Amino acid sequence: MHAFVLLLLSVFSGIMILPEAHAQSAATKSAPGQTLRGRTLDAVSNAPVPRVTVRVLRNDSLVRGAVSDLKGVFRLSGLSAGRYTLVAQSIGYNPVRMDNVLVTSGKEVVMDIPMSENSVQSKELVVTHSREQDELVLNSEMAMVSGRTFNTDDTKRYAGALGDPSRMAQNFAGVVGANDARNDIVVRGNSPAGMLWQMEGMNIPNPNHFGALGTSGGPVSMLNNNLLAKSDFFSSAFPAQYGNAVAGVFDLRMRPGNNEKMEYTVMMGFNGLEGGVEGPLGNGGSFLMNYRYSTLALFSNLGIDVGVGKSVPVYQDLSLHATMPIHDGGTLTLFATGGMSNVDFPGNDIDTTTKNFYGDPNQDLYVKFRSMWSGLRYDVTLSDRTRASLTLGYSGFDQEVAIDTLDWTDRTPSRNTSVKNVLSTISAVGSLRHKLSAATTLQAGFIVDNRIADISARVDMSTPRERYAFRSDSTSVLTQAYAGIRHIISQVFVATAGVHAQQYTFGKAFTAGPRAGLQVFVSDNISLNAGYGLHAQTQSPQSYHVLTLEGGVPVATNAGMGFTKSHHGVVGAEWTPTNRIRVRAEGYMQALFDVPVTRHSSSYSALNGGNDFGPDLEDSLVNTGTGRNIGVELTAEHFFTDGFYALATASLFNSTYKGSDGVSRNTAFNSGYVANLLTGKEWELTPDFTLFVNVRMSLTGGRFLTPLDTAASAAQKTAVFQTDRAFSERQTPYFRTDLRVGYRWEYGWSTMEFAIDIQNISNHQNIFLQRYNPRTNTISTEYQQGFFLVPTFRMTF
Repeated sequence: MHAFVLLLLSVFSGIMILPEAHAQSAATKSAPGQTLRGRTLDAVSNAPVPRVTVRVLRNDSLVRGAVSDLKGVFRLSGLSAGRYTLVAQSIGYNPVRMDNVLVTSGKEVVMDIPMSENSVQSKELVVTHSREQDELVLNSEMAMVSGRTFNTDDTKRYAGALGDPSRMAQNFAGVVGANDARNDIVVRGNSPAGMLWQMEGMNIPNPNHFGALGTSGGPVSMLNNNLLAKSDFFSSAFPAQYGNAVAGVFDLRMRPGNNEKMEYTVMMGFNGLEGGVEGPLGNGGSFLMNYRYSTLALFSNLGIDVGVGKSVPVYQDLSLHATMPIHDGGTLTLFATGGMSNVDFPGNDIDTTTKNFYGDPNQDLYVKFRSMWSGLRYDVTLSDRTRASLTLGYSGFDQEVAIDTLDWTDRTPSRNTSVKNVLSTISAVGSLRHKLSAATTLQAGFIVDNRIADISARVDMSTPRERYAFRSDSTSVLTQAYAGIRHIISQVFVATAGVHAQQYTFGKAFTAGPRAGLQVFVSDNISLNAGYGLHAQTQSPQSYHVLTLEGGVPVATNAGMGFTKSHHGVVGAEWTPTNRIRVRAEGYMQALFDVPVTRHSSSYSALNGGNDFGPDLEDSLVNTGTGRNIGVELTAEHFFTDGFYALATASLFNSTYKGSDGVSRNTAFNSGYVANLLTGKEWELTPDFTLFVNVRMSLTGGRFLTPLDTAASAAQKTAVFQTDRAFSERQTPYFRTDLRVGYRWEYGWSTMEFAIDIQNISNHQNIFLQRYNPRTNTISTEYQQGFFLVPTFRMTF
């Protein structure tokens, strides 16, 4: 119902605007066109590179040209809407080529062009592809394997992504979505809790609405793709600058606002109704701000039935980015995001005949979340070879959950569970990049997170060990330091080496691990790659505070836990037969150790948690468990060229673990295989009107489940699992096809875009979970999202 309402309103908006758009478009054919401008900067020190020739091509023909000034600034004006190729060349630097730079009527294109100094003299001129819009070159030059970039165009273009970086990443090789209801991602068989999220180099909490502490996903992302810049994603053996993660890394960046003119954005879609503004602050500075509010909540407040009964998700978020040059070579940057979300699930309001991902007819559930992060960063170019930065930041997370059990006869509620988790973190992040020579770059830095936790829970239940409700106030410090070096040995060999060390005051844990990478260029278009890293991660904040009654005395039996650790090893090959096509193959092995398992013999392992709304509150844990992930991956990609792109990924893997009982089992995330196929096409029907179609197909092996003990469940009136047979039964495979169709209309000084995402177009039934219902004494199967329409409307001006 709510999708239909969104569709009607969006279509109505588009219909009302189209006549006006056509009129304005016809009236402004003689408009001077759009501007593409930016700076040419040294890729290491960020110092201006002057006198760079910048050319804009269309269909291999020169459209405009300019030369950057002494501050590296260039400007190309009078460009009509469309896609262009940008080429930058300067003596002493490798030429740079950027394909598919999209110019629209509604927004100036402002970009920095990183220039890498020539390290090897060559008689031939080779244009390197440093794509801001594509995925050939990472922001982190230290990465040799298992990394790729993404940008806002990807989150908007990929069918099913819904503007969400996490859902977009589910299309990458080795990545699997946890379920349709949330955007958790499983990287190479690891728990979603093993992910690291960074914003502008600072560690941040779960960046999702309704995202529980100790997890990394949620139903709706707080990250706004209208504000994100080119960012990196790593799935294994990540460089020395990243720590406190064993699965993967999202290294996110925010783009600066327009520092010369005011620009505006309005949008309505899956993530909410939003408005954005950006413009100059003076002295070359800029600001960028965006606010979103839940679309369903807005319609519900207007008296419109959105089809979810009383369980209307209410959320809102605000994002801000501001930059200000303060002297030659120095810049001050402020970035911040904050959001609030809440929803109630009254048990008596649950429709058991429909698919419901969250509600339970036997209980009332009330949840409330608040999350934010902010940072103030000072960047300074110390010389034409050295750049340093210092960030001071704060992040906060507040989660409240209450569950009332409903009496089977008169349906009166009684409080069963009450959880409140508050985590505040004060952060300091420093980094230094120094170019020892044209062939050698040094990078070093530190991250200090001072965590202040107020964690409490009351759970009315009993266990053989009498798990106890807890309340704890604590302060802990996670300190990380790293150093890495990249050296171009010759035209054939490039190597990286580094070390990452981290210490956590809980458990008095300390570890230091090496990182290394090697790239060998067999020919101009074929390279071999290898990488290794020893990585470590703390446990979820709540788990350290779980208390157990021992002799009638509550004891923090998890307080001494150390890091979960893992060895990552990767080998791969990459073939780029043309500048449009890339084929990549990788094989990997990950050996996890020091994994928390129970002191007594059981099948429990912390590797199986992290993809749910509830925290993992197992007690009496010690770091003696192990795990292993092994697999091969293949990626074939046709980069967006001439309006067409395609991406095909396939992964075969096996993910196993051992609990304290020493038995090797499948992990909860061992789906075994995953295959994705994405393709899309744009047609420029007129200079002002572009039609686009995108398709995504995904096939994933079924996950393993722990079977229910039906007799024991019936006797105890609650779900009882056969833990001695943990993860021994397999679900059916997951299959889904998504379609995204829409258009982009240029008119006047504005750009309008309308699209419809048709998710699970075949309405394929994919199992979500099997739940025991004590009222009916039966096991019911709930399915994931079926056929679903998500319209999106966006305008920039």
